[in-house]
Amino acid sequence: MIEALATLLADHRRILVFTGAGISTASGIPDYRGPQGVWQTRRPVYYQDFMASAEARKDYWQQKSEDATAFGAAQPNDVHAAIVALERADRVDMVVTQNVDGLHRTAGTSPDRLVEVHGTNALIECQSCGERTDPGPHHARFAATGEPPDCNCGGHLKPATISFGQSLRSNDLFTAFAAADRCDMVLALGSTLAVTPAADIPLRAARRGVPYAVINRGDTAHDRLGVVTLRLEADVGEVVPAAVALALALDGD
Repeated sequence: MIEALATLLADHRRILVFTGAGISTASGIPDYRGPQGVWQTRRPVYYQDFMASAEARKDYWQQKSEDATAFGAAQPNDVHAAIVALERADRVDMVVTQNVDGLHRTAGTSPDRLVEVHGTNALIECQSCGERTDPGPHHARFAATGEPPDCNCGGHLKPATISFGQSLRSNDLFTAFAAADRCDMVLALGSTLAVTPAADIPLRAARRGVPYAVINRGDTAHDRLGVVTLRLEADVGEVVPAAVALALALDGD
């Protein structure tokens, strides 16, 4: 299992790495679609409601403040570090992540090789002027007042994530799909590959005929499409760091 993945990684130089919530569970961040995932236990606040309703904004900020308290100390794990090691060995063309936890960037993935397609909790963004600022003071203000913070321009502030009902950023999609068009291998880690258009990114690369390796614990939406070269039903933390280390050792032989 590890040897098969290592061989693929050793043979390719422009790898597109696509990651989902399953790579961050070892850092203490819950997944979204598992039995106890956020999707199952929390009522989502839709973007249109956030923009239209003070009560919805209060609900949203309450959820995000609870997340910041619970997971603010989360640190990158061995999977994040392995992806950085691949990049430093000049094998990663782009990392495209569905995660909003910011752990790829904290681990050392280069910003110019990273697309956070669903945004990031590491910044707060004004929905009117677009200014981005540090989350700390805004969460502190909400904790003190119970009122959702607004920008100096009067616009509503929210974490720079893509909320339900909010369009993905066109520049991020362009960058991610461009990487899918030029990569020579695609590696999907810890994702059910069920959320589009994000999941269409690795699929576009696979449909070009490049090798497609999928490592996830549980079924994915791509398992039966006939484009997956290597499918490992496994914990990414038990497979990926060891496979990357072996691939880099093979490259050095």
